[in-house]
Amino acid sequence: MKDNPDITSVTILGKDFMVACPENERAGLFAAARLLDSKMREIQASGKVIGTERCAIMAALNIAHELLELQSRGGLPDDVSERLRSLQDRIDNALAQSHQ
Repeated sequence: MKDNPDITSVTILGKDFMVACPENERAGLFAAARLLDSKMREIQASGKVIGTERCAIMAALNIAHELLELQSRGGLPDDVSERLRSLQDRIDNALAQSHQ
C-alpha cells in the first residue's frame, strides 16, 4: 500500500490546521500537535510572550532544544529524529499557511 498523503486536520490553540500526512503517520502527527499545543499554552500562560506567531516560535525552539538534548545523550534513533523533523515541518507549514 502506498503512503499517499491525505489531508488531516489538527487543532492548535483552538485553531484548525489542514496538514498533508500519510495515514501511517497520522498518530504521530496528532501527538506532535498535542505537544505543540501544550507547549504554546504553557508559554501563553506565562504571560511573557505576546502573539501567536512568537508563541509558536518559542514553542518550536523549546521542542528543538529538547530534541537536541535527547540526541546528544543518544536518546533518539536517527529515524525517529527524522520523523519528528518531518512532522515539525508539516506543522510549521500549516501555521505559515494560516497566517496568509
